[in-house]
Amino acid sequence: MVNRDIKLPKDNSFFLFGARGTGKTYLLRERFEARTSYYIDLLNPDHSETFNLRPRTLTEQLAALKPEIDWVIIDEIQKAPKLLDIVHQQIESSHFKFALTGSSARKLRHGSANLLAGRAFVLHLFPLTAREIGERFSLQSALAWGTLPRAVMIESDEDRRDFLRSYTHTYLQEEITQEQIVRRLDPFRRFLIVAAQMSGQILNFTKIAREIGSSTVTVQSYFQILEDTLIGNLVEPFDESVRKRQRGNPKFYFFDTGVQRALNNTLQVELAPQTYAFGVAFEHFIVNEIHRLQAYGKKDYRLSYLRTKDGVEIDLIIERPGMKRALVEIKSTERITDEDIRSLTTLGKDVPNSEAFCLSRDPNAKKIGAVSCLPWQEGLVQLGL
Repeated sequence: MVNRDIKLPKDNSFFLFGARGTGKTYLLRERFEARTSYYIDLLNPDHSETFNLRPRTLTEQLAALKPEIDWVIIDEIQKAPKLLDIVHQQIESSHFKFALTGSSARKLRHGSANLLAGRAFVLHLFPLTAREIGERFSLQSALAWGTLPRAVMIESDEDRRDFLRSYTHTYLQEEITQEQIVRRLDPFRRFLIVAAQMSGQILNFTKIAREIGSSTVTVQSYFQILEDTLIGNLVEPFDESVRKRQRGNPKFYFFDTGVQRALNNTLQVELAPQTYAFGVAFEHFIVNEIHRLQAYGKKDYRLSYLRTKDGVEIDLIIERPGMKRALVEIKSTERITDEDIRSLTTLGKDVPNSEAFCLSRDPNAKKIGAVSCLPWQEGLVQLGL
């Protein structure tokens, strides 16, 4: 059993959004007692059809429930968005509280669905963090196979490959299309492969558009779809001016290293330390950990990167409300040297109100000049996560 770090409201309705396979249903079944909750599974085609044809069926069902039922759990609410009008009415007029899961709010927003006008909190669930996995955590496994709960629980590497291939095929390539988020599958399939190859790099939307035979606007919308469906995160270039950030080209990180490797067709390739691929995977992992932990801790951190015209780059700049900006370099090496922190030394003094960190696999914490060089686990704690 894994204890998830996310804090669910006890006295307020909420949306719980997350990509398929992150464990939303399991989490809610674990947190809410069966005797005091009522569960509706909209992945069941019969249930979905019933509530789409006649949403008021929900009102009738709730009226018949026992008095001790106070939580109503509706899984995959985007399958029957009209139910949200009923949910809104019930929140206003009854004692019921609602836990509503979905892969994203995108389809709900685009379908002009009732998003309950702030009456339900919005939470996000991600693949497992290292802390959630606990003693079973293996960095090598996390980099190679990711941390989707099922990938963590599977024992065989062959079965992990099969799971990740199936996940990318049935969910990323088909289900997003079935949800009418993407209407043309072929260019989106080509896009996913190129996006996986460029994950962690500065995006050139025009170049990607040429490669997949589409338009720049379409490619930008595809990346926005991946972010809206929590399949990845766009990281903007740092600038004091918000407008300049929006004009710059972002980086994109897939939400899970195993999924990224499956799309990139590299699951058969061993991730060996001291290789370029290992370093890329380690950076992905750390960026994802930071994103997940700050979300669960409700930190409101803002992540960006800095790269000069000369090609000098800082992996992450983290703006932390009430704290100094954190300049973060991510290195997969087991021994940090002055060379590894050169970009922090060069650029750090030009970013006001900041402190510098290098997170790595080096087990020895040390201070090199103004840079705190820390084992990555300790570094996450020092970042306030």
